[in-house]
Amino acid sequence: MKKIKTIYKALLILFVIIACTDERSLDFLDTVSVPSNVSAIYNITQDNTGLVTITPTADGAISFDVYFGDATTTPENVESGKNIQHKYAEGTYQVKVVAYNTNGDTAEATQDLFVSFKAPQNLVVTINNDAAISKQVNVLADADFAVTFEFYSGEDGVTQPVMSGNIGESISYAYANAGIYTYKVIAKGGAIETTEFTADFEVTEILAPIASAAAAPSRNDTDVISIFSDSYTDVAGTDFNPNWGQSTIYTPFDLNGDAIIQYSNLNYQGIQIGSTQDVSTMEYLHLDVWTADATELETFLISIASGEKLVKSTLTKDAWTSIDIPISDFTDQGLSVNDLHQFKFVGSGSVFIDNLYFYKAPSGSVSTVVEGFEGTAPTFTDFGNMAPIEVVANPDVSGLNTTSNVAKFVKSNGSETWAGAFFDIPTSLDFANNNKMTVKTWSPKAGITVRFKVENSADNTQFVEVDATASKTNEWEELTFDMSSAAPGVTYDRIVIFFDWDVSGDDSVYYYDEITLVNDVGAATPVLFQDFEGTAPAFTDFGNMAPIEIVVNPDTSGANTTSMVAKFVKSSGSETWAGAFFDMPSSLDVANYGKVVVKTYSPKSGITVRFKIENAADNTQFVEVDAVTTTANAWEELTFDISSALPAITYDRIVIFFDWDVSGDDSIYYYDELALTN
Repeated sequence: MKKIKTIYKALLILFVIIACTDERSLDFLDTVSVPSNVSAIYNITQDNTGLVTITPTADGAISFDVYFGDATTTPENVESGKNIQHKYAEGTYQVKVVAYNTNGDTAEATQDLFVSFKAPQNLVVTINNDAAISKQVNVLADADFAVTFEFYSGEDGVTQPVMSGNIGESISYAYANAGIYTYKVIAKGGAIETTEFTADFEVTEILAPIASAAAAPSRNDTDVISIFSDSYTDVAGTDFNPNWGQSTIYTPFDLNGDAIIQYSNLNYQGIQIGSTQDVSTMEYLHLDVWTADATELETFLISIASGEKLVKSTLTKDAWTSIDIPISDFTDQGLSVNDLHQFKFVGSGSVFIDNLYFYKAPSGSVSTVVEGFEGTAPTFTDFGNMAPIEVVANPDVSGLNTTSNVAKFVKSNGSETWAGAFFDIPTSLDFANNNKMTVKTWSPKAGITVRFKVENSADNTQFVEVDATASKTNEWEELTFDMSSAAPGVTYDRIVIFFDWDVSGDDSVYYYDEITLVNDVGAATPVLFQDFEGTAPAFTDFGNMAPIEIVVNPDTSGANTTSMVAKFVKSSGSETWAGAFFDMPSSLDVANYGKVVVKTYSPKSGITVRFKIENAADNTQFVEVDAVTTTANAWEELTFDISSALPAITYDRIVIFFDWDVSGDDSIYYYDELALTN
């Protein structure tokens, strides 16, 4: 069996940076993840020599130290992607692999290696269909006197074996098609002889969603016109299967109480809205679509006066695709949207549709333009070898931006990946009453990263920077940057912008305009997802700390008067990274919420609490945020900004660390009432 222990280690790294300005930052070093999933793949020669090839692996590692576990005491260093050979006598060994990232952080794994010159015996093979991934099988082989096994999938036209693994560890393999296959497993040890197992197995396909699209939508009812959603009041009398001569088969689908529309054998399908709808005040059409076999879906809005217009959306197979279509994508084609009476979907295969509604920004949103470039131009400072910023006439007076003047940003050929520009403003930005900033941008390329930064002009170590992705080409769009992590009391009087962040310049020309402060006073109310009052979740602790317990609230006063809370004891001598996690039945709704609040009780003020959300099936997909306690022996609510979370990822694991980066000292902490909020 594999024993994993993660070790965080601080190393001194010296960087020599030539010809840079004070705007160049080394903050990227803080974002380098500690190596994870540390392992080793063994390949033993079948010639009774005991020669083993060891290939260390890990996510985020650049090199490894391999400790062989025998009389050899000095480890061998191996670069990522390479391997090392070592001869063993018969016996059982514990091979230790230490993985290093670019930042000098380490993680290690200790893994058993059994070397024998006898033919493998008592081979037992377990194979099953993955419960969540279509046409994927999980294979586990165990045998005496074996080190590795090979898996032959039984597919025609595929090079065999398709995979190999260590004895006693599971491997996963995805078939191209469902069906019955004759598979084979060959167990191998240090002997020339091998042992085989052959059997038939039916590989199955998941043809319907096994989980809901996400946490229930929670926009304000006043900001939504709903056609189909359990979260809102739908337009009454809507017909989801009018007879338009289609071959599509309509079936109401129930997923553990979640009502979903199923359209099978899709060619085209209509929806007759119960009454004519005016959506001219709405901004987006939203729908969630799951499919096993479709690649795209055409969505039509149909107007009584102006006919129908379509927008195509790309779908991800075997997963939910969350789609938000700007209403302007229809109106720009000449469609009137004050008299909509029908939908139409065109595609192939089968699709499941949920949460079909129109929506707009939260009611009560208040905006203040910080800079629109219409008066005296600010003084720009560029850096990173790019061209100077100019205020010019708007090159595209259309769509979202019909103002006269805009800022022109040329990322010159060969300019640095971090090239950008800033200007100072006369007063500090008011983040006490505003939580977002928006910028209208125009880019010749979709998919680029736009980094927006505010800082203290007198101390540029005090800053907040947020990324957004341009989704349009050669037209204006408004990008939103969540600034809720701005620290109270800091003067933010400098605005910095970077286009095509982390990519060298290529003479591309960008424009930006109307930099605006936004206060979402009408944002959705917090949604509580764990308060420990019902059935307790299954906790997993790590780092040698005590198990988490659900106990009676030791202090029912102040910010938390609930009955039950989670008790977290960071035992004396526990690791600096000791913590605990629990899994949830569904993913956090990071599409509609950008923060998590947690009520905490600490015996010490000023400690760091690290909060982390991750994909339980792939822990390399995560977001982690720190907050600092400000009071001792009293409840307080800490806020964690998770706005960098990607809506397409399933975040169904909650991890918490108290007194992060400090060894345990038997301190007792409590936490409660975890909620999503904006």
